[in-house]
Amino acid sequence: MNAPQSAQQLQPLLIEERSASGVVRLTLNRPAQFNSLSEEMLAALQDALDRIAADESARVVVLAGAGKAFCAGHDLKQMKARPEAEYYRRLFATCTRLMLKVQRMPQPVIARVHGIATAAGCQLVGMCDLAVAADVARFAVSGINVGLFCSTPAVALSRNLGRKSAFEMLVTGEFIDSATACERGLVNRVVPLAELDAEVERLAASIVAKPRLAIAMGKQAFYKQLELGIEAAYQLAGQTMACNMADEVAQEGVLAFMEKRAPKW
Repeated sequence: MNAPQSAQQLQPLLIEERSASGVVRLTLNRPAQFNSLSEEMLAALQDALDRIAADESARVVVLAGAGKAFCAGHDLKQMKARPEAEYYRRLFATCTRLMLKVQRMPQPVIARVHGIATAAGCQLVGMCDLAVAADVARFAVSGINVGLFCSTPAVALSRNLGRKSAFEMLVTGEFIDSATACERGLVNRVVPLAELDAEVERLAASIVAKPRLAIAMGKQAFYKQLELGIEAAYQLAGQTMACNMADEVAQEGVLAFMEKRAPKW
């Protein structure tokens, strides 16, 4: 006879909620494990983001965590059970695919960080387009403390923070508080914990009020141009703006501005 499942095992790994305005909230739901990114959690997140990316009614995604932590990174207990280089290569490739999906999907993704975000959890914050943190949240890439340099989180961290700040976090494994994370560019806004949801909602509402197409085109071009030389970046940006301006959404927006009225999108 099979042993009865615990209450936590019966809970979904990922809780999905949607507002009438198209804001989709995905909550990592492994609170006892500090929402660590097990293989199953990575798969659940990937499936959800793939589906949401193709849904034009979804305008903004909010990533949150249940319990005390936002996300403590990879599931070390699961990783330790299979000490094989090929397994680790597949695992990190799976995680990379997820991180790139966050950046490549057309909807802006906001990290709602209420507690600790460590290692791949800190990486996830860095890969989100925007991040709002509670004043009690803390951030670290702490793999070095167990002998593992956080090389994949370093990709996201070095694209958010200055080089020396990022490298210091990577080689010391030390935590920074949310105010420091904001100063260094890892998060956009810091508010008291009691105001976190309201601040996330304000940021999401500001995005939802803008045309979906312009946001999607702009997000794609923003990240692509970052990896180009300046001349190629301007060429891409110019092409994107031309396509955006020719679209009826921008034509209506400009006309409304000229006529001193609200646009009809």
